Amino acid sequence: MTKKEITIGFFVGLIAATFGLIVAIQIFGKSDDWGQVVSQAIKNGTLTKLMSIGALLNLGAFFLFLKKNQDQRAKGVLIATLLIFITTMVIKFIN
Repeated sequence: MTKKEITIGFFVGLIAATFGLIVAIQIFGKSDDWGQVVSQAIKNGTLTKLMSIGALLNLGAFFLFLKKNQDQRAKGVLIATLLIFITTMVIKFIN
């Protein structure tokens, strides 16, 4: 049961970060075309900033799971956030 709960939290963390990235693209993008905004962000070196802003939604999911005493799901969200952090750092240092 523990691995299932961690997996659920992990996927909630990834979905929340993806949704947050989409919201950040809509707010800070200069176009309605997401592909164009992402390619422009890659050229400008701001993709990692958009990813970091998107990952802020994981805070809400993390604290919601803690409030509901679902510690294993909160652990899954934390693991997803760490994966996003590592991905962001790799992208930042490659460019």
